[in-house]
Amino acid sequence: MSLDLGSTFVVLEPDLSTALIDVGPTVFEELDQRFDGFRGRVLISSFSFDSDWPTWEMHPVGDEVVCLLSGEATLVLDRGDVKEIVRLRAPGSYVVVPKGTWHTARTSVPTKMLFVTPGEGTENKPL
Repeated sequence: MSLDLGSTFVVLEPDLSTALIDVGPTVFEELDQRFDGFRGRVLISSFSFDSDWPTWEMHPVGDEVVCLLSGEATLVLDRGDVKEIVRLRAPGSYVVVPKGTWHTARTSVPTKMLFVTPGEGTENKPL
């Protein structure tokens, strides 16, 4: 059975088994409710976008891997006193966002990225 990460996310359970989750408008609320606030779990997902993210996000319990599948993106990592700029231009290029680091993405072209996210305690804030 072939699946698409843009429409069916994968939750990696603490015992390393997987659960498949259909993506809908309330997917993140459902993930928190169904998986106990996402404790000890990792979300594997893909998103397509063609403009800058409207928010910052931060994952307090682990590093996030962000991999470019197509297009190009600039990730901005806010380390408090320093903002690090990481440009992803070739498919397969990636960045590891350290836990506790606020980050956002910028692009002006159709872009698709793969995310491996420790979801517990994820926070978002406006730019």
